[in-house]
Amino acid sequence: MMELMLAPAVAALLILFIHAYLGIHIIARGVIFVDLALAQVAALGFTVATLVGFAPDSIAAYLLSVGATLFGALLLSFSRLEHERVPQEALIGVVYVAASAATILLAAQSPAGSEHVEDLLTGTLLWVSWSQIGRMALIYALAGAAHWALRKRFFTISLDPKRAADEGWRLRWWDFVFYGLFGIIVTTAVGIAGVLVVFSFLVIPAVIAFMFVSRISRLLAVSWGVGTLAALGGIGLSFRYDLPTGPLIVCVFAVVLAVALTIRAARRAST
Repeated sequence: MMELMLAPAVAALLILFIHAYLGIHIIARGVIFVDLALAQVAALGFTVATLVGFAPDSIAAYLLSVGATLFGALLLSFSRLEHERVPQEALIGVVYVAASAATILLAAQSPAGSEHVEDLLTGTLLWVSWSQIGRMALIYALAGAAHWALRKRFFTISLDPKRAADEGWRLRWWDFVFYGLFGIIVTTAVGIAGVLVVFSFLVIPAVIAFMFVSRISRLLAVSWGVGTLAALGGIGLSFRYDLPTGPLIVCVFAVVLAVALTIRAARRAST
């Protein structure tokens, strides 16, 4: 088991480490489905790459997908509408739906289109190679360094956008920087873990953390702790019962969320 599952476990924890951090920003900004939108745009880029003849795990396919994701990030940076009745989530949903429909249409042109769409949704985490993990670690290290350098800007815009606006910050520009880095991270993960798993890693640990704590350091600690238990539990159950890894990880995350909701309800009832 260790020999077979070590690489998937390392890849899952690597993805979780940075996505749980990004999830704090996403929940604070109230743009829950931005991950799905950018992940689906990345999937569209991978689909285009395979149709023009690039291997799904090639550098060319990755760069094409990153380019599509950066364009999606540009669109999302203009989705912050001031004094408008249209919520930002509505525009994010349009990006997701349009990218999903385009992916299905393009995949239908390939004999293996249905398998391609399934791989993009659920990923191929079980078959990840150490070279893929190394490339992902390098990209995440560079993106993480950029986030660390800009952490004060990003956290201020995520947690207190009014203050950022009052200080004259160009919010759309900083949104593009944030979503651009976010898109590169998501693109790197989607090719390995799939859209559904990446969304679960991003949102569910952060949601659970916000239920119980509020300080940033504690939010990160709870997100990483809960996410690690759920990810490793899902991978272990996948091996034990010979079930698809990606969907099972998503289901385990959902069960953990249900348990957290139950604990929170019980604590409120006892006070």
